[in-house]
Amino acid sequence: MTSELLGVGVVGTGWVSGEHARAFRGNPHTEIRAVVSRERSRAEAWARKHGIENCRPCTSVAEMLRDDAIRIVSICTPHHLHAEQGIEAAEAGRHVLVEKPVALDLASLHALAGAVSRAGVKSVVSFVLRWNPLFENIKAQLAQGLAGELFYAEVDYLHAIGPDYAGHAWITQKRYGGNALLTAGCHAVDALRWFVGAEAVEVSAYANRSRSNPMSFGYEPNSVTIVKFANGAMGKVATSLESVGPYTFNIALYGDRGTIRNNQVFTRCWPGQKGWATVPTILPDTADVAHHPFAGEINHLVQCILEDRKSHCNLADAVKTHEICLASEVSAVEGRPVRLPLK
Repeated sequence: MTSELLGVGVVGTGWVSGEHARAFRGNPHTEIRAVVSRERSRAEAWARKHGIENCRPCTSVAEMLRDDAIRIVSICTPHHLHAEQGIEAAEAGRHVLVEKPVALDLASLHALAGAVSRAGVKSVVSFVLRWNPLFENIKAQLAQGLAGELFYAEVDYLHAIGPDYAGHAWITQKRYGGNALLTAGCHAVDALRWFVGAEAVEVSAYANRSRSNPMSFGYEPNSVTIVKFANGAMGKVATSLESVGPYTFNIALYGDRGTIRNNQVFTRCWPGQKGWATVPTILPDTADVAHHPFAGEINHLVQCILEDRKSHCNLADAVKTHEICLASEVSAVEGRPVRLPLK
């Protein structure tokens, strides 16, 4: 371990970058030294807004990387830029925190993962809900055997992304958003993998769009993805970016000893139980990034760097989540199951 502060460079000045900044400022081992925006004036305004002194405004990742004190690069730009900027940072020997999705196609995904692997740097992909209290509670329940061996799991992401949503103008375009899972539903796909704890081997999917608003997205905004796991378990992810109703992140895990349904549990391990037991906790029930546990995620990255250990949410692991998202689109378009891993 080292007593020196780890310099941080934040790439992007949008909504989520502010939460990254707050988390890094709250960590005693890090110091934000630079921020990147296409316009220097926006970088300067971002630093002032977040009260960060001695933060160098830059207009490119290359300019930022000239500062050898920057050891962590936090990538918060639009989706289509993540892979290129992540590769640039990794090849310069910097540890990387990359917002999801990390790439929109298989070639870029594998190129980024390869660059991180060759550089030997630490990486965390921002599947930030892994640090949500409900997620941590469910992982503890599974470890205690309350559900037993899972045979079926559902995780659904239902969120209407309308014109008033930040980033609507670009994330609804195919070039920048990718597909419904890559845009947002990848959180549900990652949660499915995280809870089942087995390798996905096959994906089948259907996708559509509503008839009433057919041109609002450059891709089908609604999909159902079925995942077959190597241990025989089945999983389902329903994603809708057109759903009418409150934001919903639904979790249902079915095992041979019990069932976990969001923050409710029914298990054979508790003799005499007659109905659902409810665990008071913080649910992933909003898309507001201020609600997401970025402090837990970023503290985890810093500890991985200081202790020289790999994250459970690193690039190599995230490849598996992204491949399910990409395979889902292929299956929906071509009408066939798709085997994993993708080639």
